[in-house]
Amino acid sequence: MKDKFTARKKFIIEGILSLLIAITPIMFYFYKYLPLEETWSFLGIEFTANGFNDVSEVFYYFGSKIVPLLLLIIWFITSKNWWYHAILIPIAMYSFQLYYVMRFENAQKIDENEILYVIAVTMVIVPIVYFIRLKLVDKHVHGIDLDAMDTELQILKEKEELRKEREKLEQRQKTLSKKM
Repeated sequence: MKDKFTARKKFIIEGILSLLIAITPIMFYFYKYLPLEETWSFLGIEFTANGFNDVSEVFYYFGSKIVPLLLLIIWFITSKNWWYHAILIPIAMYSFQLYYVMRFENAQKIDENEILYVIAVTMVIVPIVYFIRLKLVDKHVHGIDLDAMDTELQILKEKEELRKEREKLEQRQKTLSKKM
């Protein structure tokens, strides 16, 4: 029963992800079907040009940031590769760009200074990905198992401690035998 529920849940989640991927072209080109006006009302929600030439241009910028961001997030969530953390760099880039599209009221200031923020994110992500890669190369290419090495070192330390304890006991035994 539990397996059936898990399979159904997985099927629903994968279906939603597939649907999102399938409608991304529609989301991206949605701006072409909007009126070239300062305001546009849809289902009681009013969208304004907000410093851009028209509503169509606003949706162009939103679509050009949201669609790649959505696809990258889906890729990041579903990836099983060792390097999937590197996908966070373009996710950060599109996130900062989307933030600036929503924040600024001037189309000429978009996509200018986000690189500084992306560099900061990159400086954190790249070492993480490098160390993951290094551990995998050591283990699978060079045959170095760090856990096995740690265990072996621990055993050697314990043997050394036991040897020292044995020497102390032998020393005590000699001193006791001399006293008697």
